[in-house]
Amino acid sequence: MTFAATSNAGDHRALIISLFLAFVLATLAVTVWASRQTKDATDFYAGGRSFSGFQNGLAISGDYMSAASFLGIAGLIALSGYDGFLYSIGFLVAWLVALLLVAEPLRNSGRFTMADVLAFRMRQRPVRTAAGISTIVVSIVYLIAQMVGAASLVVLLLDVSGDGAKRWVIALVGALMILYVTVGGMKGTTWVQIIKAVLLILGTLLVTILVLFKFDWNISSMLGSAADASGQGQKFLEPGLKYGKDATTQLDFISLGIALVLGTAGLPHILVRFYTVPTARAARTSVLWAIGIIGGFYLMTIALGFGAAALVGSDEIKKSSASGNTAAPLLAEEVGGGAGSTGGAILLAVISAVAFATILAVVAGLTLASSSSFAHDLYANVIRKGKATEKEEVAAARLSAVAIGAVAIVLSMFADKLNTAALVALAFAVAASANLPTILYSLFWKRFNTTGALCSIYGGLVVSVGLVVFSPVGSGRPTSLVPGSDFHWFPLENPGIISIPAGFLLGWLGTMLSRDRASEQKYAELEVRSLTGVGAH
Repeated sequence: MTFAATSNAGDHRALIISLFLAFVLATLAVTVWASRQTKDATDFYAGGRSFSGFQNGLAISGDYMSAASFLGIAGLIALSGYDGFLYSIGFLVAWLVALLLVAEPLRNSGRFTMADVLAFRMRQRPVRTAAGISTIVVSIVYLIAQMVGAASLVVLLLDVSGDGAKRWVIALVGALMILYVTVGGMKGTTWVQIIKAVLLILGTLLVTILVLFKFDWNISSMLGSAADASGQGQKFLEPGLKYGKDATTQLDFISLGIALVLGTAGLPHILVRFYTVPTARAARTSVLWAIGIIGGFYLMTIALGFGAAALVGSDEIKKSSASGNTAAPLLAEEVGGGAGSTGGAILLAVISAVAFATILAVVAGLTLASSSSFAHDLYANVIRKGKATEKEEVAAARLSAVAIGAVAIVLSMFADKLNTAALVALAFAVAASANLPTILYSLFWKRFNTTGALCSIYGGLVVSVGLVVFSPVGSGRPTSLVPGSDFHWFPLENPGIISIPAGFLLGWLGTMLSRDRASEQKYAELEVRSLTGVGAH
C-alpha cells in the first residue's frame, strides 16, 4: 500500500521540518542532561526514586498517552464513529484496576522489575527467566504500534510515498529510541515523558478548542456534521459500525474490552513506573494524577476523532493512511487554516512534532522496561547468578536495548498497514494473559507456587501470541501482517476473551498439580511487605 500526504503544504515544507526537528533536538538535549545525573543502577532503572507523585503521574500519562491514544483512537473514531470511541473508555477504565490492585503492593514489594515480586516467594532462576521473556515479548508488540505511528507521521510531514520510505523512517525512529535509553536511562526517559505529556495535553487542548470554535461550541452540531460527512448517517453515532454486525464482531468487542481493562495492570513499562517514587503513598498519588490527566485527554479525543470526520472527511484520511493513523495531524492542519496556509502548516508541524515526541518517549519507556528486565532478571540473576556488578548490569541493559530495538524495527516493517490502537490492544491482551494472573496470584494467593507461575506466564504467552498469529491480524486480509497468505482459523482480532482466562486457569492448574509448598513459607512476609512496605528496598 502506498502512503501519500494529502497536504498541499509544499511551500511550507521547510518550516514544517524545522519545527519538527526543533522538538526532537530539544528532547534529545534533555536526555543528554539527564545522562549526567545517572550514576548507578538505581538511577538507570528507577530514576534514583527521586520523582514526586505528581511528576510520576505526568510521566505515567506520558507513557500511556501513546501513538495509539493520539493517532490510533482519533483515526478509529474518524472512520468508525461510536465504536472507535470505545477504545478511549477501555483505556481509561483500566486505570482503576491498576490503582486498586497492583500500584501499592508492587511498589512495596519490588525493587526494579515485576520479577522482583515473583522471585521473592518462588525459585529465582526459572521465574525470572519467564518474567523476563514475557516482558520482552509484550514490549516488542507495543513497540511495533509506536513505530508504525511514527512512520505514518513522518511520511505525512515529508510528503513522500512508498513502503521503502516508511521503512527508512521506522529505522530512524528505532535508532532515536535506542539513543534515548542507552544515554538517558530512566531519568532521561522520565523527564522526556513529563515534558511530552504537558505538550500533548496543551496541543490536544488547542486543537479541541479550534474544532469546537468551528462549530460555535456546539458538540451536537459537530457530531451531526461528522455523521453526514461519514456517509453512514446516524449509524456513525450508534454502536455497531465496527463491532456488532454479527456474533463474531460482538465477541471481538467483548474480547477487546476485557483486554483493555485488564491489560494496563500487566504492562511492564507501566509497572516499572511504580518504582521511580520514594514511597507507596507517592505511587498511589501518581496513579490518581494519571487518571485525572488521562481522563481529560480521552474526553478530548471526541473532538479529535469526530472533528476529523466532519472537517477532513474519511476519504481524505484514508488516502493518507488506510488505518486512519494520520487523522489528528490532518485535522490540526485543517483547523489551523487549511492545506497550503501558514497557520495550517505550523499547527500540522507542532501537533506532529508533539505526537512524534510522544512516540519517542513511549518507545524509550518500553525499551527501558524490556532491557531492564533482561539485564536485571536474565543477565544478573540467571546468567551471572547474582554475581554481576552494577556497572556490568547497566552495560547489559544498554546492549539489550540495541538488540530489542533492532527486533522491533524489523517486525514493524511488516505491520505498517495496521491501526496503532488495534496493535496496542494486542499488547494489552498479551500482558493481561501472561503477567496479570501471575502478579495477582503471587500477591494474594498463599498456595501459588513456582510451577503455577511458569504455567501462567508461558501458557498465557503461547495462547495469546498463538491466537494473534492465526487470527485475521496475522493473515487473510489486505491489512494483515502477511497479506498475501491466509492461514488464519481464529476469527477474532483480539484474543483476550480466550487467552486471559487461559492464563488464570493455567496458573491455578499448575499450582494445584504441583506438590511444591515451599513458596507458602514466605507468603506472610510478602503480605506484610506489600501492605506496609516494611523490608522493601
